[in-house]
Amino acid sequence: MTGNNQHRRTILVTDGEQRATLAVVRSLGAAGHVVHVSASAPRSLAAASRFARAEYVVPDALADPNRFADEIHTIVGRNSIDTIIPMAEPALLAILPARGRFDGVSIPFADAHTFTGISDKQSVLAAASRVGIAVPAQTVITDARDIESLDISSLRYPLVVKPARSVSTGSDDRLKLSVQHAASANELRGVLDTMDARAYPLLLQQRIVGPGIGIFVLVWNGKLVAQFAHRRIREKPPAGGISVYRESVAVDAELLRMSLALLAEFAWHGVAMVEYKVDESTGTPYLMEINGRFWGSLQLAIDAGVDFPRLLIEAATGNAPAPVTQFRTDVRSRWFWGDVDHLLTRLRRSDAQLALPEGSPTKWGAVRDFFRRNPQDVDEIMRRGDMRPFARESIQWFKQLGR
Repeated sequence: MTGNNQHRRTILVTDGEQRATLAVVRSLGAAGHVVHVSASAPRSLAAASRFARAEYVVPDALADPNRFADEIHTIVGRNSIDTIIPMAEPALLAILPARGRFDGVSIPFADAHTFTGISDKQSVLAAASRVGIAVPAQTVITDARDIESLDISSLRYPLVVKPARSVSTGSDDRLKLSVQHAASANELRGVLDTMDARAYPLLLQQRIVGPGIGIFVLVWNGKLVAQFAHRRIREKPPAGGISVYRESVAVDAELLRMSLALLAEFAWHGVAMVEYKVDESTGTPYLMEINGRFWGSLQLAIDAGVDFPRLLIEAATGNAPAPVTQFRTDVRSRWFWGDVDHLLTRLRRSDAQLALPEGSPTKWGAVRDFFRRNPQDVDEIMRRGDMRPFARESIQWFKQLGR
């Protein structure tokens, strides 16, 4: 699309602090589009890219979603933006309900109601059961009052404490919610005692030990436009969280079929990541969640040959891209500073403190794995010809370390 002004879009991508945003900016900029970036603080990671035309500082979508949406509307009007790509969940929760304000502007995501539904882990797990996908055994706590009638000692440990949503809903400030682990009844009581009321309902889930597998798709007008899969190798925090080292793997046909059936339960439209944990003792894949947005390891998919951002824009503008179902496997993507954080955490804290499962690498093993290089390795942020994002991230990492 480079050089073809007929199809060139002027695009605003939110959440410049995120690595996935950098991947989108690089992808769409290289495709010939004019890409603007917004962030809640100046000098964001994505705005450092040579493919970013301009950067805007906006209110935090988590703390003040209404002011955030107002500022995005102003930026769109002043800069003739014709496409908005909200990246993080708070941005989507702020912009999708206000879609009517952005007349003539493409926002290539499902409507607010559908996005809210697919972001609810409780609803997603119920839908998964209907289409035959295995889900972890769980107990649901609707609100804090349910704790009084819950026999905590009868639960099977270890377990995972998951808010049904990653971001609390509300018209004003919202809360980013995280997963916690409990190895005993006492640990669970401690977790529940500190839980914010906005975190409910809570899912007390069976802990599945095994590799994380992601199925990634772009579905448009009921058709599969692109597919991809990866396996998590290391995460931050180490017991489960953001992948910092991962590899592209062949798409399991049955997992893809079930994932598409699950997305169809929500009449899904756009990009999505369907996340599984494969039980190491039985080989059974258990559904963890769906992310109805671009994911943290997006650059790996692009490096392996599935350019989701470009394909999304082409589909949204009616260009009907040819489906992309083949890609390079065994490509490994490393987020360097995230991997450093993983290693430092392993060295500073015990396995029990980190809630690591039995069989996890030793501290020496973690050091060895960190320094072992593979010919398939690709650095996620450091790119020849576009080094400023890595330099900016490195400066910010050292500043944070100093604090």
